[in-house]
Amino acid sequence: MEENVPICSFTFGIPSKEVIAELKQANIIQMGTATTVREAVENELAGMDIVVVQGSEAGGHRGNFIDGNQESLVGLMSLIPQVVDNVSIPVISAGGIMDGRGLMASICLGAKGVQMGTAFLTCLESGAHKVHKEAILNANEDHTVLTRSFSGKWARGIKNKFILEMQKNEKLLPDFPVQNTLTQDIRKSSATQNNQEFMSLWSGQSPRLAKNQTVESLIKSIIGEAQKLN
Repeated sequence: MEENVPICSFTFGIPSKEVIAELKQANIIQMGTATTVREAVENELAGMDIVVVQGSEAGGHRGNFIDGNQESLVGLMSLIPQVVDNVSIPVISAGGIMDGRGLMASICLGAKGVQMGTAFLTCLESGAHKVHKEAILNANEDHTVLTRSFSGKWARGIKNKFILEMQKNEKLLPDFPVQNTLTQDIRKSSATQNNQEFMSLWSGQSPRLAKNQTVESLIKSIIGEAQKLN
């Protein structure tokens, strides 16, 4: 609020009524995240201006806060139209979108825009670790898994030694943020050693579409593809 940030986006659930009221008072646009129709409706009822629908394809942490992990794994193409039909606020789609085709498919289903993560991670300007970038650029669509190993909260990333070794104990791990704190040094040391086996290599399910390019080149290609498809 002090910095006059125009948009505030929430991922791990909905903030308190007090926080929402305070941000509204400051004319800040608020975006919530939903993985199911029920969560999207809750976002609208709470006063969010926009809802980001996160499909099961999305990389990084899951934004589910009402429905269980399994129940919230709805594919993006199924999720968008169902949410659009049940809320009146604008819907933004997220999960596996890497190019103009993903943008136009989302818009055809009723979304007003897209939120992209993995596509920007491999860009030249990205601050992601070079090992993380290389892992995405060399991954296939079946190389990502959902894991609680790194943070205690379900997230999608590229399989490595740490995820595979921790799989059998996954249900016993402490919840976020405890596990996240416990693995901090492991992740840091692994990154320092350029060793991808103990790093959290978050990625969506479309890594084959990732490119080592500038942000400008990515945006221009998305716009170009979208215009051809329009």
